[in-house]
Amino acid sequence: MYNNITIDNELINKLVASKDIDLDKIKKGDMPGDKIEIGSDHIKRAQIILPKLVDMLLPILNGHPNQRAVIAVCGGSGVGKSEIASLLSYYLSTIGLDSYTLSGDNYPHRLPKYNDAERLRVFRQAGIQGLINHGVYTYEIGEKLMELQKAGQDSSPDEQKEYPWLSIYQLAGKNGLKNYLGTPNEINFDEINNIISLFKNGADTILLKRMGREEADLWYSPVDFKEKKVMIIEWTHSNNDNLAGVDIPILLNSTPEETLEHRRSRGRDGGTDSPFTSLVLGIEQDMLISQASKAKIIIAKKGDLLSYNDFIKIMSKGQ
Repeated sequence: MYNNITIDNELINKLVASKDIDLDKIKKGDMPGDKIEIGSDHIKRAQIILPKLVDMLLPILNGHPNQRAVIAVCGGSGVGKSEIASLLSYYLSTIGLDSYTLSGDNYPHRLPKYNDAERLRVFRQAGIQGLINHGVYTYEIGEKLMELQKAGQDSSPDEQKEYPWLSIYQLAGKNGLKNYLGTPNEINFDEINNIISLFKNGADTILLKRMGREEADLWYSPVDFKEKKVMIIEWTHSNNDNLAGVDIPILLNSTPEETLEHRRSRGRDGGTDSPFTSLVLGIEQDMLISQASKAKIIIAKKGDLLSYNDFIKIMSKGQ
């Protein structure tokens, strides 16, 4: 029988007010090669989230037979999931709630380079099938489509002006991609759900997956959970309906404009995103919006805590 966990509010207040953080002491997530650069904006949001999170967390921990809980930190590309999850884990561990940060990006069925290729294959196969189903596919269209595919422009809406049949191809491809991204076809949700179950059932040690981009970059590492009270899953899909056992989903929100500006500032792939990457990000954004009603905490990129209704109003402006 455990004693009820209590937290010193003064310590929380000090952490929230502190501007001095030894970043070297902050343990990062467990995705190999993941680059995490914690900035003042990440610290600001983490400090805003912390008091509200602890208020929600304590009754969950004290009501659980093993005093364990799972937090999800989700959001779109570049919103700061890895950084804020690492900060929250650091803060929680500082107040006596030892935590571990798990990256969901380790759990697709395929290695990243093969998964990227599969996403493109799904889009293109569904797109071609859409042309066939509408009775517009011809040999000449097939030849032109191959040229656009080789140039990486078959998913570009701009090309529809010259090739109107591309609207059919792109819509069908997008619908096909929706049936792959963030679904059990792409992600091994069963494996993550088993990890959550093992953790909540009091496992002392759990084997966790590690994944790079090449065939040899795949292994499992035993992780000691004996003293851990909290598991934080940072991942675009950590508020997904296929994930079971999450107690507190946290949505880090960014508008499409903020996401685009962030990726431009980072110079992804030497410039703006490819048309296909933009398509994938758009679908993921729609998924996040559809799942947002389950989030217990929603915070804007500028640090404002949002109600679900506030969130919907903000996001509807960008539709």
